Amino acid sequence: MDTQQNTALTRALAEIPGPLPARGVIHIAIPHTDRFTVVGNHLAQHPDLSCTAVGIAVRIQSLPQGVEVGIKALAARCREGEKRIAAALRELEACGYLQRVRDRLPSGRTITRTVFCNQPTALLRPRQTASPRRPAVAATHQAPGPGPAEELTAAPAPAPDPAPDPAPTPASPPASPSPSPSPSPSPSPSPEPDMPEPPPVPPPPSFVTPLPPLFVPLVPNPTAPKPPPPPLPRPAEATPELDRAATALLSDLRRHTPEFTLSEADIRQLAPGVAAWLERAAHPDAIRRTLTTDLPHPLRRPALLLKHRLTALLPPPLPGVHDLAAPARPRVTVTPFQTCDGCDRVFRSPTPGHCRDCREHRAHRGDDTRTAAA
Repeated sequence: MDTQQNTALTRALAEIPGPLPARGVIHIAIPHTDRFTVVGNHLAQHPDLSCTAVGIAVRIQSLPQGVEVGIKALAARCREGEKRIAAALRELEACGYLQRVRDRLPSGRTITRTVFCNQPTALLRPRQTASPRRPAVAATHQAPGPGPAEELTAAPAPAPDPAPDPAPTPASPPASPSPSPSPSPSPSPSPEPDMPEPPPVPPPPSFVTPLPPLFVPLVPNPTAPKPPPPPLPRPAEATPELDRAATALLSDLRRHTPEFTLSEADIRQLAPGVAAWLERAAHPDAIRRTLTTDLPHPLRRPALLLKHRLTALLPPPLPGVHDLAAPARPRVTVTPFQTCDGCDRVFRSPTPGHCRDCREHRAHRGDDTRTAAA
């Protein structure tokens, strides 16, 4: 008696038309009026996506534009951990639903943009562009021939009945029955001079509108011109020893990393940059480690990557001995203490003598003596 029974589901099942299936799921479809997201069956029933990936895709699709959808941001919203969310994002990226693009801002900072497409198969179809002939074709299909009014107006007037042939005379032999002539296209009779020409009937308006593009990019293409890349560094004093060592280091990279199998032209172009590193007392092992660590996959243009790293990661020159020495402190002259000869008061003065009060007193007493003598 105290168990609460939910009768709403029973009433909803009673309102479903038709017989209910003996087994399997029974859908009670109530139309949504607000706060809903349309999800295609190609995503909900994708054979290559896990349920976690489908759920993460639905969560991302339901979020408004501009919300953070990184691994940490999704982990804060969902119960799954960061590892499962990262694996689900990789599945969505492999199936084309998700794409992470690295973009460089005008300030030089590099950010990662996440693009989610709810129907990636539509991007593979050829885009349909509105053709100028489409309205004309549609108008032709709508009006294949002239209208009834046009037919009545353009129809020629009926020709008068031809005069009956005179009756044959008895002397003349009866005319042999000639086969009826086949109807041949006769030129249309010219309109009478006093009959005005009918005005041209305009074609019916076309209600065919051009189809919108299937995919509109949310991020516009960058329009600001990119600054030119910085030049490759060169040594201050190009010597044959530096050039020989730089060429040997670049030629030896393929022994450690097979992706850096450079041509002779690339080695001659990149040798001044390596010579600049060697001139600044960089160790060859450090140069090799800097150039071959953390490579992108796949590596399409190894020479361009080496040029970028030689330019962007150039170390500063080593400081000299005088630069490493501690700066000399400025010498401060300290005035020593002196004892006044008159009152034994301590005061600062470079030479011994009297303090200021004693000097003023002695000066005042001297003025009084000179006044009395006068």
